[in-house]
Amino acid sequence: MHRLHPGMAALALMLLTSAPALAVDEPQGYRSAPYRAPVPATLAGAPALSIAQAAELHAAGAVFVDVLPHERRPEGLPEGTIWRSPPHRTIPGAIWLPGTGYDRIAPETESWFHTALTAMTGGDRTAPIVIFCKADCWMSWNAAKRAQELGFTHVRWFAEGQDGWAGAGLPLAEALPYPGAP
Repeated sequence: MHRLHPGMAALALMLLTSAPALAVDEPQGYRSAPYRAPVPATLAGAPALSIAQAAELHAAGAVFVDVLPHERRPEGLPEGTIWRSPPHRTIPGAIWLPGTGYDRIAPETESWFHTALTAMTGGDRTAPIVIFCKADCWMSWNAAKRAQELGFTHVRWFAEGQDGWAGAGLPLAEALPYPGAP
C-alpha cells in the first residue's frame, strides 16, 4: 500500500477543498430539458435557501410550493390495465402544483399557478413563498422565476428540495395536487 508524503496529502486536501465548484449561470429565460441537471446557486441573484433556512421558513409558516410533475401512466400498457400513480411525498404542508416548472406552460396552467399562489398567500404578494421540487432540478428554478414574474416579491428557491429535506432527516408527507390541476 502506498502512502502519500504528509506534505503531498496536505496539498491534495487543499486543492480538493479550494477548487471552485462548476458554476452554472442563471439563464435569461427559462431552462428547458433536461431538467435534472446542475443548477445555479442563485435565483435572480439571491442565493438558494439552505436546508436550515428552508426549515426555519417552514417553521415560521411560509407557503411551501412543490412543483414536481405528476407521474404519468406508462405508455404501452395493455388496454384495461389498472394503473395508479404512486403516492407523492413532499415536505409536510406543501402545496403541490404539478407541472408548473416546465420552460413553457399553457396559458391555462400559468393562470392556475397564479390563482393558486394568490389563494395560498391570501392575496399578499409580499408573503414568503418557498418553491422546490428535487435536487438539481430546473423545474423549481423555472417556477420560482415565473412566480417572481407574476409579481410575488418574496419568492425563495429551495434548490435541494425534497431530496435535501429528506436527506437531512426531516419528514415527508403524502400530498395530492392542488384542486383544478391541469
